[in-house]
Amino acid sequence: MRVLVTFACTDCKERNYTSTKNKRKHPERMEFRKYCPRCNGHTLHRETK
Repeated sequence: MRVLVTFACTDCKERNYTSTKNKRKHPERMEFRKYCPRCNGHTLHRETK
């Protein structure tokens, strides 16, 4: 049930990170504060399709 998910910066919309998640345990979209090289700082990254 693990699927590959992509994370995009909420400010510049660039897709910077990928990860896996278990859809049964976490059906909602994940959010992390990660480093964005385009924005040159830590911003909120949200799971995209």
